[in-house]
Amino acid sequence: MHPGEILAVTFTNKAAAEMRERASHLVPGAGDLWMSTFHSAGVRILRAYGEHIGLKRGFVIYDDDDQSDILKEIMGSIPGIGPDTTPRTLRGILDRAKSNLLTPDDLARRGDPYISGLPREVAAEVYRRYEARKRGQNAIDFGDLITETVRLFREVPGVLDKVQNRARFIHVDEYQDTNKAQYELTRLLASRDRNLLVVGDPDQSIYKFRGADIQNILDFQKDYPDAKVYMLEHNYRSSASVLKIANKLIENNTERLDKTLKPVKAEGAPVAFHRATDHRAEGDFVAQWITRLHGEGRPLTEMAVLYRTNAQSRVIEESLRRGQIPAKIVGGVGFYDRREIRDILAYARLAINPADDVALRRIIGRPKRGIGDTALEKLMGWAQTHGQTLLEACARAVEDNILDRGAQKPVEFAALMRAMSEAAENYEPAPFFRFVIETSGYLDLLRQEGQEGQVRMENLDELVNAAEEWSRENEGGVHDFLDDAALLSSVDDMRTKKENKDVPEEAVTLMTLHNAKGLEFPVVFIVGTEEGLLPSRGALTEGPGAIEEERRLFYVGITRAMERLFLTAAENRMQFGKTNAAEDSRFLEEIGGEFDTIDAYGQNVEYRAKSWKTYRPTVPAAPQGGGYSSPVKNTSPMTSGMAYRGGEKVSHPKFGEGQVLAVSGMGERQEVTVHFPSAGTKKLLVKFANLSKV
Repeated sequence: MHPGEILAVTFTNKAAAEMRERASHLVPGAGDLWMSTFHSAGVRILRAYGEHIGLKRGFVIYDDDDQSDILKEIMGSIPGIGPDTTPRTLRGILDRAKSNLLTPDDLARRGDPYISGLPREVAAEVYRRYEARKRGQNAIDFGDLITETVRLFREVPGVLDKVQNRARFIHVDEYQDTNKAQYELTRLLASRDRNLLVVGDPDQSIYKFRGADIQNILDFQKDYPDAKVYMLEHNYRSSASVLKIANKLIENNTERLDKTLKPVKAEGAPVAFHRATDHRAEGDFVAQWITRLHGEGRPLTEMAVLYRTNAQSRVIEESLRRGQIPAKIVGGVGFYDRREIRDILAYARLAINPADDVALRRIIGRPKRGIGDTALEKLMGWAQTHGQTLLEACARAVEDNILDRGAQKPVEFAALMRAMSEAAENYEPAPFFRFVIETSGYLDLLRQEGQEGQVRMENLDELVNAAEEWSRENEGGVHDFLDDAALLSSVDDMRTKKENKDVPEEAVTLMTLHNAKGLEFPVVFIVGTEEGLLPSRGALTEGPGAIEEERRLFYVGITRAMERLFLTAAENRMQFGKTNAAEDSRFLEEIGGEFDTIDAYGQNVEYRAKSWKTYRPTVPAAPQGGGYSSPVKNTSPMTSGMAYRGGEKVSHPKFGEGQVLAVSGMGERQEVTVHFPSAGTKKLLVKFANLSKV
């Protein structure tokens, strides 16, 4: 065997480079090894043989922006695509189809009538036109690097034979993360010589949402009955106490290969569990222990806080900030710097200050409202000429003939902002933000973004929680909350920009459990070990397979810890702006007895199980058609109005008690004039006013 006959494949360029460097120190002639990612291998093969399937020499590879440009052109010519469908949504549909080796015709025939909110036949037509447009421009996209290579091998056996001569021995890393297209590419390459070595751990298969299929590794022995299996059970990373609970947890899964991790390290410190009174006390507990361990000489860089959802980072960030502990967020940005949070705060800023043209320009197209760049330029020109705000220009677009067509759209937007302005005047921050999130159409925009949109909706839920907590501790209204939010978002040591220039070298790492895979830290905190978080609410409605993946995710988190592991949960946790009792994760019951329960001071206490069996998910399953349930309850001011006749005594959350003096209008247009001894006489629209009868 010559090194040049070996193809070693992994998932990232970084991992491929690491493998190449290590091999060069171990094996003479390792420079001839073919080490690459699946996609890099596809590029190399298609450059050499792509002409056999119609790819001309010099074909280009389109990136996400190029794909979006094509899809934007296509979208306007296909009936059935609503204004809220984005190129990003369509890219997601195409990526999933290609990872499953589906053609446009396959997509039209399979599954539910809807996919990501689009009629399936409409999605298939987008796919057809996209492929035709791309071919006409002698281009392929990232997904094609694998699917087109598979097609090449299937349609031109002679090419497959030539590549097999170059890749007689094949090694695939992280095999549990392969999707259908990657599986088929591997199968074809190994079909002649059957010299295939795969490395993987089904207990760490956590990327189903990206298309990974755990059956690829579970069925390996069925696909290759003559294969030899080597169990790599000795673990050099974690202490014996950490591995003990990892083994006890994962043995509850049925979709796995039987193995037990065997520690090389000593027992080490016992795993600690702490149940805090609420989510904020949980964050403070983590901050206190980090301070304590740092004071004992542990560098901050050796400590990590892991959580199931990005939304959980807000409370941790705030606790660390109060403790003056620098932190960096991996795979994301600080809570108040997240796109969806900045967008909703921009709505709030414009509601408070109609002259904030910067906020208006940010959100007038989020979601799309039929107000394009040309229309916006005309509105801005009119505003500058007449010395008015951009929002006033929107309101007068019809009256002053500012636009040639579509003038009603800006008028409708201005009306929406007037409603938000009144809500900001009459409501506490939490109900105000619920109203903004619901009435802006922003949730419909996020529903089109699939899994990422679900994460962003969870962040909006957390914004409502933040507003509710702020109101409990501070005097003031929406304007005051925005001031404090602006201060929080400007704290340099808690921000992680793309170039990471603002992150101190000595900092605690914050990240989701998914992002932690492949990493390790001497000290790990896993927060939120509760039903509805870990396992997630979505998994609770999807069946045993989803619960098993959540268990694998917890297992991955546990095995990131090298020396110390802390697990935390809360007695009560805020959701949708309300504090509810939380229940311990079923996973804690499965590893019960293998951890020490400690109080806020680190003293051992008796573990009191809060059974997960009484828990019921608060969010229903995703409806058919690919939509996602809103994380924000339908408790907007619009739905809470009451009919008045005059004379009633009422209470307002901001102005206190008062008496209704006059009533006008009916239904959603009913207005009341109320005298409040502490605030004077106010005229309020009932649907926004959040009044209650005394």
